[in-house]
Amino acid sequence: MALVLFSGGQDSTTCLAWALERFERVETIAFDYGQRHRIELEQRHVVRDALIAIKPLWAERLGPDHILDLRALGAISDTALTSDKEIELTEKNLPNTFVPGRNLIFLAFAAALAYRRGLTHIVAGMCETDFSGYPDCRDDAVKAMQVALNIGMESRFVLDTPLMWIDKARTWALAQTLGGDALVRTLIDDSHTCYLGERGEKHPWGHGCGHCPACVLRAQGYEKWKSGAF
Repeated sequence: MALVLFSGGQDSTTCLAWALERFERVETIAFDYGQRHRIELEQRHVVRDALIAIKPLWAERLGPDHILDLRALGAISDTALTSDKEIELTEKNLPNTFVPGRNLIFLAFAAALAYRRGLTHIVAGMCETDFSGYPDCRDDAVKAMQVALNIGMESRFVLDTPLMWIDKARTWALAQTLGGDALVRTLIDDSHTCYLGERGEKHPWGHGCGHCPACVLRAQGYEKWKSGAF
């Protein structure tokens, strides 16, 4: 039984499909933290509906969805992901889309919910192979968090990160393996990854501004996957 951190983006949608293939019961969780691209909170419902139409097994296994209000996180952050500012590198050489503590807080709240719901696996889309440099996406951070959660809650949670060691091209390939053309089409048509929250223009790889770090990674991965150069 699993709880998936599901934002409605490409990575979390692929993780949700991955979980639906493996666990008899799967629930999803999202967080409203005052994000600039809050359109993702709307798209995630569209994506969930699309996924249950892909495979009857997924429809049987997909359980309730949860959205938690974490706007206090946005209030104490000064980032391009939580305010209207240009995306750039900070003095620490990190993109200013990095929200300090975000993934750690997400995992803590997800574990608290999983504890109450009787879910032992927490699935998240962190990746340090092909990412924007966020330190809380690294495998060491996730493993340390798993230890802390299990000690602090006297539990045996497993934090699954199926994308940790694959790049965006292989993420597209994984989606194809899990759900065929239907899942790939859902990623392109319905998921949302763009940091600026733009859904107007549709590119071959999906909707987005086309120039923020999230869009660039997604587009490059798509082209690499389509060309077979991975």
